[in-house]
Amino acid sequence: MNKVRLGIIGVGQQGGFYTTLITGKNVRPAGFPMEKQDFEHLEIGAFCEINPDIVAKLKEMFPDIPVYTDHIEMLDSGNVDAIVTCVPHYLHPQMGIDALNRDIHVLLEKPAGVYTKQVQEVIDVAKAKQELIFGVFFNQRMNPLYRKLKEIIDSGEIGNLRRTNWIITTWYRPQAYYDMSQWRATWEGEGGGVLVNQAPHQIDLLQWLCGMPKKVYAKCKYGYQRNIIVEDEVTVLFDYGNGATGVFVTCTHDLVGTDRLEILGDKGKIVVENSKIATVTRLVKSEQEVNDDTKDLQQVFKLMMGGSGNAELYTQETIEIPSAWGLQHGDVLRNFSSSIVNKTPLVAPGSDGINGVRIANAIHLSSWLDQEIDIDFDEDLFLEKLNEKIKEEKNK
Repeated sequence: MNKVRLGIIGVGQQGGFYTTLITGKNVRPAGFPMEKQDFEHLEIGAFCEINPDIVAKLKEMFPDIPVYTDHIEMLDSGNVDAIVTCVPHYLHPQMGIDALNRDIHVLLEKPAGVYTKQVQEVIDVAKAKQELIFGVFFNQRMNPLYRKLKEIIDSGEIGNLRRTNWIITTWYRPQAYYDMSQWRATWEGEGGGVLVNQAPHQIDLLQWLCGMPKKVYAKCKYGYQRNIIVEDEVTVLFDYGNGATGVFVTCTHDLVGTDRLEILGDKGKIVVENSKIATVTRLVKSEQEVNDDTKDLQQVFKLMMGGSGNAELYTQETIEIPSAWGLQHGDVLRNFSSSIVNKTPLVAPGSDGINGVRIANAIHLSSWLDQEIDIDFDEDLFLEKLNEKIKEEKNK
């Protein structure tokens, strides 16, 4: 196989975006402005869409590509070697299972699912199908900046983790955004708000770079500044279990928005602004060594003053990478198709998809119970509470 025939399930906002990347044709006038990219091993084999207007548009624009209204029919057609699931979150795992059981490769959109139990189901099926490629669409892992930072952290250059802090409030969404679709920003349709729609990329990056927390304590506000029933404001405290802590803040109502990530180690520090510029500080000696070596009052005062007077204690490097938005999505598709054709390692294996879902589930559960939650929480309890939220939503 030299060309992977991709089946795009759901040709709305995201699926339409991928269609534009691969073909150069914009299915939806209101879609993302993006030009065609080059894909050595990828082409569209079929579409699956239930909106009759989009179906008609697809048939008009792509007369040689079959269009299905049922994903099972598409999977059984013999027209696709792989799929990408651009559908509401609850549907991702089952569609992945349906494809894997038919020996079709799978790329799940983020998040991999709404709750861990359903994500584990598709992971288990994929484990039994080792010959198939199973990925998850974490395009931020393709950002050259974060890839470089992961190399720095994994190499031990900033030492052992002490603290993380990420404020990511650049997800501004007006009420009109939520009103566009009935399933959007609902427990039953989407499984949550900013945690499952906008912030999964940052949650994934945080655990990809720094590891999984052991416990979380969260304060979430539901319908705080928007007429929705799910969370639009989140503040979380992470406990990494070794003394290190972290704070994660996100929302959808900050018109200006902030994107700032800090990762502090005992040998250095990383500060990232707007996911474009990183300042990497490497200590000549670890902070503990500096502390142990400080004996006299003059040294104490010098350290307390901070600033350039202590420049001999560290080096700094600035890494700046222009926005790669759009290119990252294409890179995920290229990595996925190359993995099928050439066995190239996946940057975002599907099994990784459960980590971000687990963190989001723990955050929700902590907020609902108003208590600290172990990352290995009671999955049945979470599902029980989620179903209660869905029932309350229906009653309203």
